[in-house]
Amino acid sequence: MDFSYSDEQQMLQDSVQKFVQRHYSFDDRKALIDSEIGFGAENWKLFAELGWLTVPFKPEDDGFGGLATDIMVLMEEFGKAMVIEPFIPTAILGGGFISQLGSDEQRSTYIPQIMEGKLQFAAALSESGSRYNLANVSCLATKKGDKYVLNGKKIVVLNGPAAEQIVVSARSSGEQCDEQGISLFLVDASASGVSKQSYTTMDGHRAAELSLDNVSVAESCLLGPLGGAYATLVSVTDTATLAVCAEAVGALDSLLQKTVEYAKTRKQFGTAIGTFQALQHRMADMFIECQLARSITIMAAMTLDGDHTAQEKQKAVSAAKARVGKAIRKVGQEAVQLHGGIGITEELDVGHFFKRVTGIETLFGNSDFHSKRFAKL
Repeated sequence: MDFSYSDEQQMLQDSVQKFVQRHYSFDDRKALIDSEIGFGAENWKLFAELGWLTVPFKPEDDGFGGLATDIMVLMEEFGKAMVIEPFIPTAILGGGFISQLGSDEQRSTYIPQIMEGKLQFAAALSESGSRYNLANVSCLATKKGDKYVLNGKKIVVLNGPAAEQIVVSARSSGEQCDEQGISLFLVDASASGVSKQSYTTMDGHRAAELSLDNVSVAESCLLGPLGGAYATLVSVTDTATLAVCAEAVGALDSLLQKTVEYAKTRKQFGTAIGTFQALQHRMADMFIECQLARSITIMAAMTLDGDHTAQEKQKAVSAAKARVGKAIRKVGQEAVQLHGGIGITEELDVGHFFKRVTGIETLFGNSDFHSKRFAKL
């Protein structure tokens, strides 16, 4: 089987590498985190100009292709530099829901704006106590005349502070954990009754707690069939899960490289610690974990792109997320330990990489959740 990149994927990888080298040093990233919006507005415009925001979209939406393998290539390079721009919440989650469930009018209105970098999205899917179960939705959508009224609270809304449009999952019928009866709505972030409590996550990204108090939305804001959004909810979230797996692969590669270089220069007892056999074994184990994480992420991406059943795709994504989570713990902890005390300082990027991959381990379901999900499928 040929795992080499296509010419288009190679060009995509090269363009991200050049961007990172020129515009995304560790100090540049720290400055962006400390800025008002938490990411680079100019970088986002550049993403649009370079065509990166078209990658998750299919040709019928005038996108790059919408393949999981393309997203994997892009996100792995993002991971190597800990890129903090809201690509996943805007292009993959928000754009994915609109692409798969949106009407012709909704798609023609929102997708071009996303690809041109003119509109920020967020997806409000999680609730307190839901524990990664996308069917555990207590936020209510009540039909009143020709509108729907939304009431409820959502947590960990990625890109919530900057989002202008928010995709909200709400229950229009059924019991709290029923898969049937879940609907998706487009909610204007500035609408009456919408309130956000914004914060910075431990890995430097921005998120928000979202409260919906009698928020009225028009019927035209409903995405897809009423009460029938669960399957798409799972599908799009699985694509986002694959994306963070690929991002983790890139970040773990950087951690390995930085650890090996440090071991070559850090001296103890008059010699470089990289010559100590015990430490060489530990770094070899890190390398193995990185390769296992990359291999299973490639497998999951190819499964998503292939002609497989929904169940087979879900199993592949869960297998990848569980395996990558184990690699995160092994490689991340070893990198910090082999760097010693400086491994957790703000001044060294190793600690920031460790925070980011630790955050990824819990995004869209941790290793335990996906191991159990795999076993049930």
